Amino acid sequence: MTHIDPSESSATQPFATAQPVGLIVGLTGGIGSGKSAVSDRFALLGAAIVDADEISRVLTARDGAAIPLITQQFGPHLITIEGALDRAAMRQLVFADQQARQKLEAIVHPLVREHSTQQCQSALLAGAPYVVLSVPLLFESGNYRARCHRVLVVDCSVEDQVQRVMRRSGLSRDEVMAIVTAQMDRQQRLAKADDVIDNHGDLPALHTQVDALHQRYLALAAAL
Repeated sequence: MTHIDPSESSATQPFATAQPVGLIVGLTGGIGSGKSAVSDRFALLGAAIVDADEISRVLTARDGAAIPLITQQFGPHLITIEGALDRAAMRQLVFADQQARQKLEAIVHPLVREHSTQQCQSALLAGAPYVVLSVPLLFESGNYRARCHRVLVVDCSVEDQVQRVMRRSGLSRDEVMAIVTAQMDRQQRLAKADDVIDNHGDLPALHTQVDALHQRYLALAAAL
C-alpha cells in the first residue's frame, strides 16, 4: 500500500519528457461520491495515491506554504490562533463572494498542482505500478486532464451525495447543495470520463469495480 506524504516534494510522464514513464490515472467525482473509498481500495491493491485534498490541507495547516499568502490576501482574521486556515470562516466567505473564491483558488491551486506533480514523480521513481491522482475539481481547475492517461469518475445520484456529506460533516442540506451546485454538473463530468465507477451500491460492489480496473491499469502501465 503506497500513500504519498503530502508534505514531501519532487513529475512524471506525461508531465514532462525528461521524467519517468508511468501510468497516471486521474480520480474525480462530486463531493460525497465516494472518492476516498475508491482511492483506499486502490491503495490496498498497491497503487500509489496522490491526493490533492490532502495536499491542500497540508498547505493550509500551521506553517503551510499557503498561509502567508492567504494572510496577505484576506487578513489575519481568517487564520486560527494555531496558525492554520479557519476553514469554516473561509467556506462561508467564498460561497458568498465569487471574487474571494477566485483569489483563494489563485493561491492554493498552483501550489497543489506543483506538489502533486512532484509526488507523482516520486511515486513512479520509487517503483509504484501506477499513480492514482485524486482531484475533486480535476476538470474544473488547471490542466490536470492533460496530465492523466485516463480519468476515472466516481458517480452516484445527487441525493446520495447530499445525504453522505450531511452525515459526515454536519452541514445543512442547503450548505451541501451549494457545494454540489458549484461543482461541475454530473452529466458533464460523466461525458468527460474514460472510466466510471457506479457507487450506488454497497462497499463490496464498489470494491469489485475497483479490482477490475486495477487489473486493467496494471496492463496499461505495462504497455507504456
